[in-house]
Amino acid sequence: MPCHKKIERLKGVFQKAIEGLDEQLKSQAFTHVSYSNEKGEGFPSNERLEFLGDAVISLAVALNLYERLPGLSEGELTRMRAALVSGASLAQIAQMVDLGSYLKLGRGEELTGGRARPSILAGAFEAVIGAYFIQYGWERTRELVTALLINEDPTELPIDPKSLLQEFVQKTPGAKLEYRVISVEGPDHSPHYNIACLINGKQVSTGRGSTKKEAEENSAREYLQKKGLLD
Repeated sequence: MPCHKKIERLKGVFQKAIEGLDEQLKSQAFTHVSYSNEKGEGFPSNERLEFLGDAVISLAVALNLYERLPGLSEGELTRMRAALVSGASLAQIAQMVDLGSYLKLGRGEELTGGRARPSILAGAFEAVIGAYFIQYGWERTRELVTALLINEDPTELPIDPKSLLQEFVQKTPGAKLEYRVISVEGPDHSPHYNIACLINGKQVSTGRGSTKKEAEENSAREYLQKKGLLD
């Protein structure tokens, strides 16, 4: 399916899903903690819905892969699920469906590009799924997750920089990959992590992000790009 057709399909699926949501649930799903902190009580953030949506997405993807790919081992299924539910994957889908335009952000996040920040987009996507689950239950939510995250061929996976780097490092027997926090900047509600990627104790790249996971992914991506293993 050509890219533009895929994007239009995803937008249609997403629009239909949120149009039917209860207004209060929908509002909460798109409310980032920075907006909630500014407005005070009465404006709950999407963090609790994000927590729920994360679990629902993981189970829905795991069950889909288990049913559709009976010949794969536990390790292969785990790797595929990790790639499909990674922050990078969810943020990419969120970008395709223009989720950022619905977000309620605090002034600081608005001014610093929060609508395009992968961690915020991924979290809001999880929150929408959490809200959908509360309103419609398991079966309909499972169908929605499948429609948004899993391709016609489920083995066509989004690129997960951390998994790709792990596979690259493991080709050398005894090699060790680790990530180390260099610094954390900014206020508690909106931190920015600087994380180093180390191979055999040697720093090979760094990455920055608003969550540890995002910073680690960016650090892995930087090294892979240096090595010509990722565009």
